[in-house]
Amino acid sequence: MVDQRKPSRYIYLPPDAVKRQAELIRNGVYDLLPDEILWRDRYTSLLERGYRLRPRYHPDWRPSWTGTNLNPEFCEDAVVSDNPDVLDAVRESDGLRVAMKAVKKEGQEIQISQFLSSLQHRTNHCVPIVDAFRDPLDPFRTIMVMEYLRLWDDPELATVGDAVDFVTQMLEGLAFLHNQRVAHRDIAPQNVMMDGRALYPQGHHPVWRNRSPDAIEDLVPLARMDHPVKYYYIDFGLSVRFSPDQSSLVVGDVGRDAEVPELSSTVPYDAFKADIYALGNLFDKELAQKYHRLEFLQRIVNSMKQRQPASRPTASQLVTMFQETRKTLDAAEFRWRLAPKSEPVYERFINDTVAVAKNSISQLRRFVRPE
Repeated sequence: MVDQRKPSRYIYLPPDAVKRQAELIRNGVYDLLPDEILWRDRYTSLLERGYRLRPRYHPDWRPSWTGTNLNPEFCEDAVVSDNPDVLDAVRESDGLRVAMKAVKKEGQEIQISQFLSSLQHRTNHCVPIVDAFRDPLDPFRTIMVMEYLRLWDDPELATVGDAVDFVTQMLEGLAFLHNQRVAHRDIAPQNVMMDGRALYPQGHHPVWRNRSPDAIEDLVPLARMDHPVKYYYIDFGLSVRFSPDQSSLVVGDVGRDAEVPELSSTVPYDAFKADIYALGNLFDKELAQKYHRLEFLQRIVNSMKQRQPASRPTASQLVTMFQETRKTLDAAEFRWRLAPKSEPVYERFINDTVAVAKNSISQLRRFVRPE
C-alpha cells in the first residue's frame, strides 16, 4: 500500500536558506569524509555479495536535496555515520539490518567472534556474526558482518525491572563467555549493546536512532518492561581464548576501563577476574551510583570490585548470587521508575507521580479489551 501522507512542512526551507544550501553543496560541505570514501569504494563489491549500503555511499551519489527546497536535516542521505570503523547495511535476501566492520584477516577478533557466534545457547550474549568475507579493498583484512545493534542505554533504562533484566543478562553472558574459556578484557559501557527492534517495531534510522528510517519523524520507543530486549557483548579485539588446561594469566594494561586495579604490562594477572571487576564497575557507575531504588545491587557490586582478584566470585557464582537477590524483590518493585540521583527532589516527586499514573493506565489496558 502506498503511503499517501504529505511531507511535514518543516522539512522545507525558505528561499534564502535554499540559496545558502546550494552554496554549501558547491563548497563540498556535504562531501563524503575520508573514512566514508572507503565504504563508497566497497559499495559495488558488497552489493554483489548481497549487502546494500545506504544511498549516501553509492558511487554516483549526489545530495538528494540538490536543486530542491528540502532541508538536509531531514534527508536520509545527509546522515554521516557516527563510527568510521563500522557501517550499517541491509541484507538483500531478507532485509535484515546488519553492521559491517573491517578486521584483520587472521586476527583474534574474527576468530573468537565467529567461534562464540556459532554456539547456540540461551545465555549466549555475544554479538551474532552473520557473515565474513575478504575485504575488497585489502586482501589482509576481512569484512565481518554482524547483526545491527544499538547501545544498551539508548534509550535509557526506565524502571527497576529494566535494570534487573540488564544485570541478569550481563552476568549470564559473562558466565557463558568464561565457560567457553574466553576472557573479554575490554568490558565497558561502549562494548555492551542491545537488539532494540522490539522497542521500535516500525524500525528506526541506523545512525539517527531516534528518527524514523527515512530520518524525518521523531520516534517514541516502547517500554522495555512490556517489550523485552536482549543485550550483547561486542568487540572481541582484545579478547583471549584459553585452551582447557591453559593458565588464564595475562599481561597488558589494555581496555577502556583503566580502573581495574591489577592491570599491568609486566605482572601477570587473571584475565577472568579482571573481567569481573570491569563489569562490576559498569554496574556501579552506570546503575548503582546513578539511580535511586537500586540499593540491592550494592552487595553484588562490592563483591565484584574487591581489590584482591582472588576475593572476587566467578561469573557463575555471581549468576547464582543475583538469582537469590531477585527472589528478595517484590514483583511490584520491577515497575518502579528509575529516578536519577541528580534529579531535584521536587522533580522526582512530580516524575514519580506521572510514572505511577502511566503505569496504572498501562496495567488497566491489560484487562480491558475493546468489544
